Amino acid sequence: MNLSEIRKIVDSKWDTDLVPRLVDYVKLPAKSPAFDASWAAHGHLAAAIQAGLAWAQAQPIAGMTVEIVALEGRTPCLFFDIPATHGLGEDRTVLFYGHLDKQPEMSGWRDDLGPWKPVIEDGKLYGRGAADDGYALYAALTVVQAMDAQKVARPRCVGLIETCEESGSPDLPQYLAKLAPRLGDVQLVVGLDSGCGNYDQMWVTTSLRGLVGGVLTVEVLQEGVHSGSASGIVPSSFRIARKLLNRLDDVDTGRLLPAGLHAEIPPERIAQARTAGDILGDQIWKQFPWVGCNHGGDAHAHAMPTTTDPVEAILNRTWRPALSVTGAEHLPGIAAAGNVLRPKTSLKLSLRLPPTVDGDRAAAIVKQVLEADPPYGARVHFSGGHGATGWNAPPTAPWLLRAAEEASQAAWGKPVAWIGEGGTIPFMSMLGEKFPSAQFLITGVLGPHSNAHGPNEFLHLDAAKRLTAAVASIVADVR
Repeated sequence: MNLSEIRKIVDSKWDTDLVPRLVDYVKLPAKSPAFDASWAAHGHLAAAIQAGLAWAQAQPIAGMTVEIVALEGRTPCLFFDIPATHGLGEDRTVLFYGHLDKQPEMSGWRDDLGPWKPVIEDGKLYGRGAADDGYALYAALTVVQAMDAQKVARPRCVGLIETCEESGSPDLPQYLAKLAPRLGDVQLVVGLDSGCGNYDQMWVTTSLRGLVGGVLTVEVLQEGVHSGSASGIVPSSFRIARKLLNRLDDVDTGRLLPAGLHAEIPPERIAQARTAGDILGDQIWKQFPWVGCNHGGDAHAHAMPTTTDPVEAILNRTWRPALSVTGAEHLPGIAAAGNVLRPKTSLKLSLRLPPTVDGDRAAAIVKQVLEADPPYGARVHFSGGHGATGWNAPPTAPWLLRAAEEASQAAWGKPVAWIGEGGTIPFMSMLGEKFPSAQFLITGVLGPHSNAHGPNEFLHLDAAKRLTAAVASIVADVR
């Protein structure tokens, strides 16, 4: 396959077609159901998937069928099926995965940017969702078109694009069960919803962390009371919540305390982390928007990471559990906060898990730890606790090792790099169980400063073009 010719086709398609489509996509507040309980009534998810369907149907791909599959009461999926070419037969299948739902707005956007306001600047498309993961459908079908335009023999290609990934993919098992007979014998899963250590080479994801999410609520009173009258007698619900969180992690180091939330790191992943650490160096931690942003000066003038060792930083964000408080309720804003001892405090918890820790078992551990023997007899409840199991890639086949290296060298002029990711894609563990003999090419464009889920999120357009061409090269080598 002539990758330089593929690049010309891919670049042209991105510039003239994909970028305008993604500009329109960014405008849609297609929030995942976890962040928009009225998603069906609002219709934004439907608009996103209908736009994807209309675009896909207009593509000149011979023999392709594409449809929206919808189960009652569940978010819809888009499914496409494209026959193999040049006599390869239908015995080998490549499955493309992506999603069209988005994270919520988040505060902190630049004054001239916004989550639903597409802006192209310095080769980046700013706005919510284009990189995570709205581009996946469009890039996947561009891969197929580029190969077909060059008359490159390719296997059968199918695609599953969901709309509840940012909610933990609760609807996906039902769709997998429904579509299983139509997926065929999957040799390669291509997931375009992951990250990259830099924009200078191809990065392949070797593992993904799992997740336990839920809301911790502590109640001590039926109603708020005068703090001068009650403080010292009535324990603060916030202090109790803080004490309960101390059961989960060490407040000084952040290390999770329950043994069941940890897993042994495989030697191969440690070796890959060392290689990635050599490539990225301090960039692995300097990429974040630290307060102060002056890491060459006074150590007390800016925030610092938990470790500046690149390898330890990589392992911390890929194979070690970590707890974050991502939201709170029953805490009035400062301007409205009177001298009142509040009756209750609720904290939204997000606990990332090592790839090989079972999500449901971890959720049960967290619930037991938080609810057992509540301090002062307070009413303590961990609600909505759900677990998503992470994913650890199977041993990489020699053909995929070779194909990924060749693709990275051809598209970037640099070797491929392998690294774990700290995020969670529940679909991967589901597919790993369903297709135990499949190979996985999990990759993406969420690199430094792209800030998925946060303010000023962007899609790096040059990286997306190069990655599209590289995936085409790899698909041509499926064995």
